[in-house]
Amino acid sequence: MIDRADLTVAPETSIRVALERLDRSRLQVVFVEDAAGRLVGAVSDGDIRRGLLAGAVLDDHVSGIMNSGPAAVAPTASQDAVDELKEQRGIRVVAVVDDGGRLVDVVGEGESIGTPLSTPVVLMAGGRGQRLYPITKDIPKPLVPLGDVPMIDIILGRLREQGFRRVHVSVNHLGHLIEAHLGDGSRHGLEITYLHEPMPLGTAGAIAQLRDRIGEDFVVMNSDLLTQVDLRRMLAFHSATGAVATIGAREYGFEIPYGVIRREGDRVTGLAEKPYHSELVSAGIYVLAPDALGLLEQDEYCDMPTLLARLMDDARRVSSFEIREEWIDVGRPEDLERARQAWERNGR
Repeated sequence: MIDRADLTVAPETSIRVALERLDRSRLQVVFVEDAAGRLVGAVSDGDIRRGLLAGAVLDDHVSGIMNSGPAAVAPTASQDAVDELKEQRGIRVVAVVDDGGRLVDVVGEGESIGTPLSTPVVLMAGGRGQRLYPITKDIPKPLVPLGDVPMIDIILGRLREQGFRRVHVSVNHLGHLIEAHLGDGSRHGLEITYLHEPMPLGTAGAIAQLRDRIGEDFVVMNSDLLTQVDLRRMLAFHSATGAVATIGAREYGFEIPYGVIRREGDRVTGLAEKPYHSELVSAGIYVLAPDALGLLEQDEYCDMPTLLARLMDDARRVSSFEIREEWIDVGRPEDLERARQAWERNGR
């Protein structure tokens, strides 16, 4: 989310004040907005230097030396379009403007575009990862790398691309290593806080700590998923259905490797050779309304199916949202290998 106190000035602002803002700006640029809040220019150190060499003085208005054609894209622009624009213009920062030309975000060096959302995301990272042992003997599963990138870094990068900024990470097993790696999240352009589990609390128990801290729908997901699902669509679907909880669902199919007999009593009525069977399974991604937290007790062990069952027993609506994008649950060694191959193949 942009910080207007350091990143924007008015056209009549003095060059001196703009220079002071530049000193505080993490992006080495300040943007110029008119009285209606529309982006009309940008000022960098180079613009100021060229202006002073041309005879401007520090008390002149910044409008006289600004770049009146700053690089800007719409919030719907792709990351490829942003990268291409940066390369074409030889710049490190691109403005993001809405339909009215108002600045809503900036994409700096190494950052990805995404309209900032207030929606919190909870990453469940407290598990022991026993199915990946001995890999997870000394390293928590979220830090297991795909290539040379820890899984949780990939997940956080994709969250930021979609506009999420607030992340709560639940930690237990080797949690200090996760905290040391992620810190406050600023390296990822995120605000990260931690939910400390005094003991393993299951896939839902830790979120009881958020009961008085969240006042809007929020996302809960496992931290061992490699997926391209658009969580913004899932949030919109959740809101449209009026559900208190929405389960991300994934089709899981398998082939029975034998001929299957259909019968009535001992009479054979049909044969099916190696039939394919499929079901929708939980994908480890959920959207919850804040009042769902009222059914959890602090430090109570509770897995997500139990919480969802409580909601349904209370006659609350629980919806399902089918995930058709890439989805790999990195639970077993063969899943880890598949995820690594997908990461190497796609590069993201």
